[in-house]
Amino acid sequence: MIDALESRFRQAAPPGADFVSLRYLDERTESLGVRQGVLEPASTASDVGAMITVMDGGGIGYAATSDLSRAGLEQAGRRALAWARKSADLAVTDFSQLPHAASSGAFETPVAEPWASVALGDKVERLRVPCEQLQTDARIVDSWARMVHVGVESLYLDSAGSRVHQRFEMLMPNMGAVARQGTEAQRRTLHGQGAARQGGLEVLEQLGFDEAAPRLASEALQLLTAPDCPTGATDVLLAPDQMILQIHESIGHPLELDRILGDERNYAGTSFVTPDMFGTYRYGSDLLNVVWDPTRPNQLASYGFDDDGHPATREHIIRNGILLRGLGGGTSQERAGLDGVATSRASGWNRPPIDRMANLNLEAGDKSFDELVQGIEKGVFMATNSSWSIDDSRNKFQFGCEYGRLIEDGELTQVVKKPNYRGISATFWRNLVGVGDESTFQVLGTPNCGKGEPNQMIRVGHASPVCHFADVEVFGGA
Repeated sequence: MIDALESRFRQAAPPGADFVSLRYLDERTESLGVRQGVLEPASTASDVGAMITVMDGGGIGYAATSDLSRAGLEQAGRRALAWARKSADLAVTDFSQLPHAASSGAFETPVAEPWASVALGDKVERLRVPCEQLQTDARIVDSWARMVHVGVESLYLDSAGSRVHQRFEMLMPNMGAVARQGTEAQRRTLHGQGAARQGGLEVLEQLGFDEAAPRLASEALQLLTAPDCPTGATDVLLAPDQMILQIHESIGHPLELDRILGDERNYAGTSFVTPDMFGTYRYGSDLLNVVWDPTRPNQLASYGFDDDGHPATREHIIRNGILLRGLGGGTSQERAGLDGVATSRASGWNRPPIDRMANLNLEAGDKSFDELVQGIEKGVFMATNSSWSIDDSRNKFQFGCEYGRLIEDGELTQVVKKPNYRGISATFWRNLVGVGDESTFQVLGTPNCGKGEPNQMIRVGHASPVCHFADVEVFGGA
């Protein structure tokens, strides 16, 4: 298919257009689950097609097709050219001014234990065992263990001579338990929705999947009799599976250049960040170092090239608290006159690439978990996101977690339920006073970041150590 597509694209590209590209995607998904010891219906899905993009006369046009014959590609090319010419006088930028350097290369997820190499029955057993281990007490009224495997092959070609071939393999496992006593119900899960990486079945071991069930069941039961999280301003210690949500919502989204330029204003909101902030704005304390790194092996959004064929490189977004660059691909960089990153990404073959997060990570510091706890006189440790709310400028937020423990005189003490905290992005990160070392660092991700019109759900990688914040407003009982 790849060789045939390349030949057909060269033949079918509309003649005379300033620039033409093809982005082919073949995505195959398989889902397995066991709930309360019972195998759920397995599902498989296949999605294959291509997007033709044409730039001509300053305009841009798109046309997607699942007909990958020469005739199908020619028809899509004609439609895209027509749209480009209709948009020439209406476009937000002069697309004829965008540079189109040829890119050539390949990327493939490193895989130790391929999904296809293990029999279906053995994969179901990997789910059945932890699901059984979750059912340790009559008060556990629900339990589940699931995993979703995604395999993707993509090809990018353009009239500048680019050829980029990439293969991805991803595994997204999850498990959890619900405990109930009277009218009280508490839920405990493995990293919420954050247990997600590229790779094969070795991802289960990397995420501690096989060993997590007894701990999760025990913690769900503990929460049944735990008091609510106290209310007031205090220190907060956030686990990596909550930090990834904090990074995603109050760093990632507000730094998307198309959002800053106003493209998302009437749908998902705008940003408190303005173009003049880059290079000088103090986003956080000196301890805040955030990198955009799609080159990190086996993270959920690792890749060699974005969906516009631009090579991906590791870049500092925030260094020592100072905002350096935004999350914007080539088009947004041209419009804003700002540095960005190779982050034009699409959720599928029938969607155009837009500015998206990829792997956005907070770098490790120099303190162990015990040292972080010992440095807190009074505070709350919170783990695993359970709820989130943030305003349309990505500034004021309120987040809730599944599990909390009080910190008193440098020690973890009582378990508390329904721990929540709120803050303002523009000041919250300046209260970062402690960053965990590599021993606290976890590579996680989210499979369901939504953005764009029509909506695009995309996979995003995040990694973070445990982090300590001072003077945070916390509350419980919500």
